[in-house]
Amino acid sequence: MTALLEVSNLVTEFGRSPKSPGLRAVNDVSFSLQRGRVLGLVGESGSGKSVTGFSIMRLLDKPGRVASGQIMFDGQDLAKVSDEGMRRLRGKRIAMVFQDPMMTLNPVLTIGTQMIEAVRAHDDVSKDVARQRARDALGLVGIPSPEERLSAFPHQFSGGMRQRVAIAIAVLHQPDLIIADEPTTALDVTIQSQIISEFQKLAEQSNTAVIWITHDLAIVSRLADDIAVMYAGRLVETGTVMEVLGDPRHPYTRGLIASVPSENRRGEPLRQIPGMTPSITRLPKGCSFQTRCERVSEGCLIMPPLIPEDNRAFRCIHPYRKAEA
Repeated sequence: MTALLEVSNLVTEFGRSPKSPGLRAVNDVSFSLQRGRVLGLVGESGSGKSVTGFSIMRLLDKPGRVASGQIMFDGQDLAKVSDEGMRRLRGKRIAMVFQDPMMTLNPVLTIGTQMIEAVRAHDDVSKDVARQRARDALGLVGIPSPEERLSAFPHQFSGGMRQRVAIAIAVLHQPDLIIADEPTTALDVTIQSQIISEFQKLAEQSNTAVIWITHDLAIVSRLADDIAVMYAGRLVETGTVMEVLGDPRHPYTRGLIASVPSENRRGEPLRQIPGMTPSITRLPKGCSFQTRCERVSEGCLIMPPLIPEDNRAFRCIHPYRKAEA
């Protein structure tokens, strides 16, 4: 089956000048995503997850830029699409839900005005039809009295409610691809569950592909089909959720899973990965995880490639095996 999205050797840099190379926030990232599937993009803060999403959407602020690589969306290279062409794609065929909902919402316009404009920007429908679609989308994400809420301004909503409005705007056109950057962080557990359920329905019923950017493995285990684990700008492990979470190969993936509170025995100290994620300005030579890894050896001074194994891949010369779990 042909992939809807094919990212190949993506490199995103910041601060490039004639005398010095740019800092690589995303380094040689490759993955593919088919229609109707959900990819969980996982890692600690600063691992490059969000920058990967912004690179796909071509929403990088200067001095950020895609330095090399290819982003193929339904047969066209997004790096070569004109600015006007990207504006037509965004919202209609590709949508993004930001971690901060105010990156989506205009504080001086009512919710109804913004949602109606979003509908009519891509579809030639009447204002009444657009209003009905906006009202239905608000109801879909659990906002009570959606008709009344269309007349409200963003400041009249709580942070969690604003995030739900942003999600409603993203699903207005049932796009082919949604990039969700930690969209449920500000929501309570009940609404979080409802939103996850709606994304699952979108994937199953509308054949929408989803990239779910998060650090929450519990959400990924419930929502995603596939998982890509990032560390210091690189992918360190990829595969199906069942394979990767059930039998992690890379020490970083294993450390993330072990850090989940439910994986710890009652009364024992919570396990954690020692140290901190290195700054992209001071990455160690070779494997970026070596300064925090208990399996480090001299061979780790050379960056290993992603090693394929059946339907998965991992970037480690000392991988864990199931017998060691």
